[in-house]
Amino acid sequence: MEQSAAGGAPQSAFATTGGGFHPGASMNRWIYMDNAATSPVDPRVVEAMLPYLGERFGNPASHSHAYGWEAEEAISIARGQVARLIGAHPREIYFTSGATEANNLALKGVYERYLAKGNHIVSSRIEHKAVLDPLGALERRGAEVTYLPVDSGGLVDPAAVMAAIRPETVLVTVMHANNEVGAIQEIGAIGRICKERGVVLHTDAVQSVGKIPFDVGKMQIDIASLSAHKIYGPKGVGAIYVRSKGPRVQVAPLIEGGGHERGLRSGTLNVPGIVGFGLACEICGSEMEGEAARTRSLRDRLWHLISRLDQVLMNGDPDRRLPGNLNVSFAHCEGESLMAGLRGIAVSTGSACTSATLEPSHVLKALGVSEELAHSSIRFSLGRFNTAEEVETVGARVVETARRLRELSPLYRMMREAGEGPDGGA
Repeated sequence: MEQSAAGGAPQSAFATTGGGFHPGASMNRWIYMDNAATSPVDPRVVEAMLPYLGERFGNPASHSHAYGWEAEEAISIARGQVARLIGAHPREIYFTSGATEANNLALKGVYERYLAKGNHIVSSRIEHKAVLDPLGALERRGAEVTYLPVDSGGLVDPAAVMAAIRPETVLVTVMHANNEVGAIQEIGAIGRICKERGVVLHTDAVQSVGKIPFDVGKMQIDIASLSAHKIYGPKGVGAIYVRSKGPRVQVAPLIEGGGHERGLRSGTLNVPGIVGFGLACEICGSEMEGEAARTRSLRDRLWHLISRLDQVLMNGDPDRRLPGNLNVSFAHCEGESLMAGLRGIAVSTGSACTSATLEPSHVLKALGVSEELAHSSIRFSLGRFNTAEEVETVGARVVETARRLRELSPLYRMMREAGEGPDGGA
């Protein structure tokens, strides 16, 4: 859905500088501001994983010897670490290969389990493709899906959720925070509505968990999808939270063969990845408040620098948004050209590659952003290892590149000649 500024992944390298840690310390150093796509693995997480790639290689399903017991204990510790971060019980956490699998398991598993009750699902127009595509598959199997609109900030009205629920509704799935514009939904209010109506609530919490407070009990969430690699853990591991009581939620398995994860998700567990996921959650739990404040400050500084330009638009709600998210449309600057001018800075565009064309982001379209502005949109997502120095560099580069491109734009030149004025000064 998002395209790298490099036209491909930059060569990755890591370095420690002045107590910090960042990717890009290679022959051609890149500044990484695409943390919503994936985050670098925290060195503490790497260190915790290494023994399980070596001497602690046991299979947690091997219950007859010490190698298996050691691996099983590591899984148990990680399960508790993930559960504590979201206010769950460890037995409500089931490990998966990632959030895409967790989303598929939640949507298809609930639909299959509750089909006798009904076939109606409520969702939103700005969900990640890992939700929209499974919903499309369920529609082909007979499901009816209501896709709720969002306001110009990317927020779903909880009252619209209430109005959309029918007697045959079995599931509401609304993401907690959007991956493109950072909009944070009122999941607590939606959770109360679903609880009152006896409907299962699932949320894709990939972008929010570990970055802002998230408590499945307080928000009355029944199922949540989680991912390690968005919170400085490894790729290829995620989890699904499934409520065990008050009421208990049932999910039909997608994968069968051995009964792992108490029958919900069969397959040998990725012990090193799960150990890393667990520690990543523990670090987020202890450092989230300070990290969110620091990241928010860096993001606001970056916006201050960019907003020196005229005709720039921040996409998404300015207040209810993730601390590190900044999605900006630059009028009179084609997004791909802007990205090319920002070589050495890893960010994402607001367009998605299709077979023959660049389609504007479905999220930005749902917010009412014009196709032209959607094509000129860049998402900056800052994280744990970004520095104030990087923000200053990126801000200056963006302003310089946008001004240069606008000088080549006939429409922008016409606007200036009409007396509407140049970009603001630095």
